[in-house]
This record gives sequence, C-alpha cells and structure tokens, in this order.
Amino acid sequence: MRYIPLSGLSLRDIEYIVAVDDLRNFSRAADRCGVSQGGLSEQVRKLESLLGVVLFERSRRHVAPTPQGARLIALGRDVLAAARAMIEAARVQTGPLEGMLRIGVIATLGPYYVPSLLPLLRNAYPQLKLQLTDNLTLPMLRMLRHDELDLVFAALPVGGEGFHHAPIFEEPFVAAFPASHPLAARETLAMRDLDGPDLLLLEDGHCLRDQALALCGMPPRREQPRLAASLEMLWHMIGAGEGYSLIPRLALRHRAEWEDLITTTPLPDASRTIGLVWRASDPREAAFIEFARFLRENTPEGCHPAAWPDPGSKGVAG
Repeated sequence: MRYIPLSGLSLRDIEYIVAVDDLRNFSRAADRCGVSQGGLSEQVRKLESLLGVVLFERSRRHVAPTPQGARLIALGRDVLAAARAMIEAARVQTGPLEGMLRIGVIATLGPYYVPSLLPLLRNAYPQLKLQLTDNLTLPMLRMLRHDELDLVFAALPVGGEGFHHAPIFEEPFVAAFPASHPLAARETLAMRDLDGPDLLLLEDGHCLRDQALALCGMPPRREQPRLAASLEMLWHMIGAGEGYSLIPRLALRHRAEWEDLITTTPLPDASRTIGLVWRASDPREAAFIEFARFLRENTPEGCHPAAWPDPGSKGVAG
C-alpha cells in the first residue's frame, strides 16, 4: 500500500474539490474559493496525483465525481465540518455569537420577520455578522446538515435526526378571502368551514401547504388545480378572486392597499410554532439556546411567545 503523507493534504485542497462537487463547474468553483480557475484545476490535479485517484470525470460540458471520487469527497466534507467545529469550539470561550453566523429562514417567514429582526440583532449583538438565506425547509435542513448553515428558522417540528431545536414564538393564522366571497362576511369561522373547493394552496414542498391541509382536516396529497409558488403569489391569487387560503399573521404587514380586495378573519387555535434549529453536534448549543430565549423575549407584534420546554426536555435538546 502506497504511503501518503498527511503533510501533502491541505484543508484548502479539500475545499476546492467540495466546491467543484457542489457546483459541477471548475470556473464557478474557483470564483467561490477566490482563486483563478487555472490555480484551482492545478491543485485538484495535484491532489488526484497524491491520492492516486481520479476524483472527477471531465469533459467540455460535463464535470461529475467518479464513484471513488464521490466517496472521498464525502469524507472530505466530514473533515471540513470537523475543522470548523474545532474553530467554533475554540471561540466558545470568547463569544460564540461573534463573527459570521449563517442563518436560513423559511420562505414563508423571511420577508415578514427579518426586517424587524435585523435592527434587534444589530443592537443586541453588535459583533455579529449575518449571512442570510431563504428557501424551503428540506433544502435548508440539508444545508444545515452539511455545515453550510449554522441556524435555521423553521416551523416546528422538523424531521430528521441530528438536529436540536428551541421554540421561539407562536404565529397565528388568519383566513384571507376575496372581499366578495360568501365566507368573508362571517365574523367567526371554524377550520371545517375552509374545507372547500376554493381553498388555495402553496406548491408541494412548502411546510405551510401541509400545515394548511392538516388544520383543515384534509389529506396531505389532495389534488389542487391551482397552486402558488410563493406566499406573495398566493396573496395575489386571493386578491384576484380565485379563492381563499390561510395566511400567517406576520405576512399581513403593509397590506393596506389590498383592503378593498381581501378580507381577513382570525382563526381561533390555528397557529404555527416558529423555532431555531441547529446541528446536535454544534458546540455552540448553549449559546443558541440563549439566543432563542432572547428572540422569544422579543416576539414580533401579533404573535406570542412559544411555551418554553422544561430543562432537558426534547423541545430544547432534541
């Protein structure tokens, strides 16, 4: 068996091959890593020579890992995650919520919560630098698992092993109707009233879609002729008179121009729990729990603090 000295293997080289695997393009990988394409390609070739393995199948229009390359790149991701964990563990003693914090926010929350969140964090955590991402829940949990994010704001509960979470606030739902819809004249509504053909939903993959179906007592995969790709498009479809839906309370902000088109009605006992999610292995867990407590104490208007679990319960530690 050929001896390979560890001194010939650098974390930077591993970052290069992970970037190429992520982007399947040497030029874009070089841009991400802040080096020239020629420099990155040369380092990848040197690493392949050192390992005695061809990591990538290359053609003019195609870059993909070889089967053995895919196995080694997966191990490389683990090495990078361990290196970052080592750095973060060292920082715990000097302020774990200083420096860069990569945060993901579900798409049905981000545009309505982040504008009030940023001034709050700027005052309370002046040394914190944020990198924000919004997406659907499952893609962001994958990013979190692969150490591409540090925290995710999501609707609880979330699936998958290896995550811990803490609840922050309860966000009520309201029913939003075209102003001319018969249900718009009702002062009170029960969830069963919304189980009808006019109910509009988001596309599959949005957790808000599944929550709406569950609250209305419908099957998870109910066929729907019209689906909205985003919460904003859902709102526009309601305004156009296509039907009605459930809307999170924070998304009602700055909607005065829609008052003549859309009527909203509170829904008793219909809400979602917004919480923070992180990797169970992250050494900053204690700081994340305190961060969640701080956010809970500064619940946005129209929502109320989530019940804080007993110490050691799975709500905070699992």
